[in-house]
Amino acid sequence: MMFSELTQLFEGQPVNAKPDDYRDDIEQANVLHKPTSKSRTLTWRHLVDLYGMDTEITLFRIFRQLWEIDASVRPLLACQMALTRDPILEMSKAKILSLQLGEHLPREDMEQAISDQYPDRFSAASLKSLAQNVNGTWTNAGYLHGRNKKHRAEPDVRPVNVAFALLLGYLQGATGNRLFNTEWTKMLGCRQERLVELARQASYSGLIDFKHSSEVMEVTFPNYLNEEEESWLYE
Repeated sequence: MMFSELTQLFEGQPVNAKPDDYRDDIEQANVLHKPTSKSRTLTWRHLVDLYGMDTEITLFRIFRQLWEIDASVRPLLACQMALTRDPILEMSKAKILSLQLGEHLPREDMEQAISDQYPDRFSAASLKSLAQNVNGTWTNAGYLHGRNKKHRAEPDVRPVNVAFALLLGYLQGATGNRLFNTEWTKMLGCRQERLVELARQASYSGLIDFKHSSEVMEVTFPNYLNEEEESWLYE
């Protein structure tokens, strides 16, 4: 998920930086130390594909703001963001979540999962590279551990990650209790009680407004969306 590149770029630019600011850092200033002009251009394109890199894009703007809150949330937060844009990474989620904690994931199993979803699309070499990259992303995010042999692990989920997951569900039309049972909250792997506690902590920090009374939960997202973006939800 190009986490180190993303980290370096964000360290050198403010939250409201423009796409050209990031691109100039990569292609002109070469802050990522890429060896050729072509590699710098490809790096920029890959980052745009994964993250958008433009605050005019609603999710990127919110992602960029949340990034600054807590450095420890960043690997999982980057994975959450990339999942909204990368179809191969999103497809691999089912394979990762199907594993029991501690279960071994051979690279060949991820290759097969990709091949099953995209038959005859990738060569054997491409499948190997894709599987390695996908498994590397899940490792960085905390869902796998191990250098050569990957085993399922439990990610370190923080209030920021829960706030972002709830927002993603909200943008897909979920409200109230349903926000705690979307694909985005399920992928965090937390028990319902833990999700509620993390949502409460996010509320204390001002990340969301959360009310929990008996069996009813209400979540709102102050200052995340502008009026135009809010109106899109009801079209």
